This record gives sequence, C-alpha cells and structure tokens, in this order.
Amino acid sequence: MWVKEFLFSLLSDFLCLFFPRICAGCGSILLKNEEMICIYCEYHLPHTNFHLSLDNPVHSLFCGKVTLASAAAYLYFNKGSKVQHLIHELKYKGRKDIGIWLGKQYGNELKNSSYFNAVQLIIPIPLHDKRLKQRGYNQSEQFAIGMGASMSIPVASDALYRNKETATQTKKSRFHRWQNVADVFTVRNPAGLEMKHILLVDDVITTGATLESCIGTLSSIKGIRISVATIAVAPI
Repeated sequence: MWVKEFLFSLLSDFLCLFFPRICAGCGSILLKNEEMICIYCEYHLPHTNFHLSLDNPVHSLFCGKVTLASAAAYLYFNKGSKVQHLIHELKYKGRKDIGIWLGKQYGNELKNSSYFNAVQLIIPIPLHDKRLKQRGYNQSEQFAIGMGASMSIPVASDALYRNKETATQTKKSRFHRWQNVADVFTVRNPAGLEMKHILLVDDVITTGATLESCIGTLSSIKGIRISVATIAVAPI
C-alpha cells in the first residue's frame, strides 16, 4: 500500500513541475498541503461569522419584508478584493471548483451552528435557461453542491424555476433591482417542500432583491421554514 501511495505522490510532484496548481486568490503556486487557495489567502479571507447570531446585517436586510428562520453570508465582498476575484473566476471563468470549495468550507461552519443545523434541503437560486446555456452552469448551484456535501443535506437544484429572463442587477438602484425580479420565480413541486426547513443559497447579496422575490414565492408553501446563505455580502 505504501508503495502505491509513494508512486502516486511522485507522479503528482512530477506533474506539478509542468502543470503547477495555482492559488485562485493570488495566483501563486500552491504547496502540496494547500487546496484551492494558499494558506496566506485563506487566513486573510474576510469571514463575517454571521451564522453565529440571528442579529446580523444580512438577516436585518429582510426584516419587515419577508420572514426568515435565519440568514448569513460567508465572506465580506469589496471591489478589488480577493473575494471579488474568486467570485469572478467562479462566474465567468468556468471555475466551478471554486464554488464547490467555498460551499464545503461554509457548510462545515453552518452544520455546527444552532441556526442552520436543522436545515433539511438546500435550494440554489436558479438562472434563466438562456443564461444557464450561455454560462454552462449555475454558480449558486456549485456553492450549494459543496454545502450539501459537507452538511450531508440533499440539494434540490430543480425546485425553483426562473420563468422570466431579467437584465443584470449590477448597475440598478435598489428599487429597480426589486422591480427587475418581481414575480420571476416558480416552484415546481410545492407539496414536496411542505413542512421543510430549506436553505436558499446565492452568490452575492447586495440589496437582497432577488432573494426577497424568491422567498416571497416560497413563503406560500404550507409549513415551510426558509433560511438564507450566500458566498458573500456587499456593503449594506
């Protein structure tokens, strides 16, 4: 057995000479014990720790608008930051592995949180079919897959359907963001979500308009409890 492990390690080292593994955060070459990002980048990721308290900025963003069991974001998002770079690589450069890795990291934290450890199902915010075809994958689904793996919770990627294509939210005002995503989501099988505690996940939360629209659609389901988790939160 040790011979096989030694040969595998030797082969991995040889391949790294020609195809080095690169940190997704800063571009430096990863060491053997580093995964996805280097130790320096991982240490300096701006964690929010919002999952440790109900009284946090993400949860407060929805107060008075929709009812949530809990809400949190893994990291703080700022322009020009490593977090922005990671999310850009995930969304536009085909780096699905970044989403899965981030999901696993956050899932390991959420499963030990009293506010999230009773979640029964994870649902990613869906993309419209046209956008999904262009990109080839849903970045929020990759995050959900990673979370589901570390939390041992199923992911229902087809639970929601985006029935209307919407323009990008990036440069819209708070009101126009809300208007842009009003009534765009449909639940495929409402009965299958009855009496369940679901975790709705997305990539970055800014005004919360997209999530608010989605939560509003889900809230009509009998006995449903909804929590929210995102990769990052922009300054609120």
